Amino acid sequence: MARDAKPNPDRSSHVTGARTSPGAWVLLLALTAVGLAGDLWTKSLAFERVAPVPVEVTRADVIETGPESLGRLIPPHEPVTVIPSVLDFTLVLNPGAVFGIGAGQRWFFVAFTVLAMGVCLWMFGWWTSPRDRLAHASFALVIAGGLGNLYDRLMFACVRDFIHPLPGVKLPFGLNWPSGEDELWPYVSNVADAYLIVGIAALVWFSFKAPAHHAESSESSERPAED
Repeated sequence: MARDAKPNPDRSSHVTGARTSPGAWVLLLALTAVGLAGDLWTKSLAFERVAPVPVEVTRADVIETGPESLGRLIPPHEPVTVIPSVLDFTLVLNPGAVFGIGAGQRWFFVAFTVLAMGVCLWMFGWWTSPRDRLAHASFALVIAGGLGNLYDRLMFACVRDFIHPLPGVKLPFGLNWPSGEDELWPYVSNVADAYLIVGIAALVWFSFKAPAHHAESSESSERPAED
């Protein structure tokens, strides 16, 4: 004889969302704090060690110099090769966003980052269940990356970059980027940018996996138990 089905905790937790789970919040906040600290520490270390002398960036100097001439604030220096043709460290002040997009539009990116952080928190609380650890870690990466670059824009009026992947590796067949660059990856970035790329990619992957996972949990919860 069939018994009354007991409520499935997985389903009810998904309905209420991760916003009701202390464990999910602890994971999100802890990973965000560690990620933010790591980004700011690596930026400070790079600007202290990569050039022949420590490079001190001030907001007043950046604003006075202007976005087109920020290179003058960094002394000439040879890149530090970590792995030949794979990774160099070189100092760049970026007045725009990832890949140098939107140079000089600092306040636009400040406002966009604040809005994006709000969207991430909403999606974390209402779109994920307490068991979606991958999604929570991915949101932490995105939030840490956004906060890391937001800190730079507010404190220095630009973003400190130093990571140059694939230095000197050329595009095939003599091709060039629209800017005229012929390197496969001419952009210099930072740890926060890496967080954003990895976090967004993981969330895209999760968004394709989540419907099937939640549908399976729902079907299991609705199936009556039998003797």
